[in-house]
Amino acid sequence: MRRPEREIKNQETIKSLLDQSHVGRLATVNRKGYPVIKPVNYLYWDGKIYLHSSRKGEKISDIRRGSPVCFEVDQPIAYVPARGPACKASFYYRSILVKGEAILVNSRKKKLEILEGLMEKYQPEGGYGGIAEEILQKTAVVEISVKELTGKENLG
Repeated sequence: MRRPEREIKNQETIKSLLDQSHVGRLATVNRKGYPVIKPVNYLYWDGKIYLHSSRKGEKISDIRRGSPVCFEVDQPIAYVPARGPACKASFYYRSILVKGEAILVNSRKKKLEILEGLMEKYQPEGGYGGIAEEILQKTAVVEISVKELTGKENLG
C-alpha cells in the first residue's frame, strides 16, 4: 500500500464494513483478457464472500474458466472541498479490497443457506416466503475464498 498510514488494521472494522455494505463490485478477467467489473449484492459469511447470479453470463463463464477475482466494497463518507489549490480537494472514505479465487457452490444445502442469508441481510424485517426449488435450481451461488484482504481509509 502506497500510503501505509491509511491501512485499516482493525479486523472488526473490516468485518463490519463487509457485513454492512449493500453493494460490492466483482472483477473477473474475460476470455479476451479484459478485466470486467460488475456490481453485486453479496453476503460476507464465515470469512468468505458469497453472491448469487444467473447460471449463465460473462462473470459465471469467467469463474468457470478459473479467472482470478477481485472484490471491492467502499463507504463514501464526505467530500472535502478545496481551500486554495484544486489538488487540496479530498474525500473521506473506507474501502476493502479482496483478491481471491471463486468457485460455484454445488451443494443444495449450502446454496439454500447462502440464499437465505442474503434474504436476511437485505430484508431483515422478514415477510418473504421460502426459496422455491425451481429458483434454487436456476440460481448460481458463487463462493470467493479470500487470498488477500486489505482495507484503506481516509478519515481526515
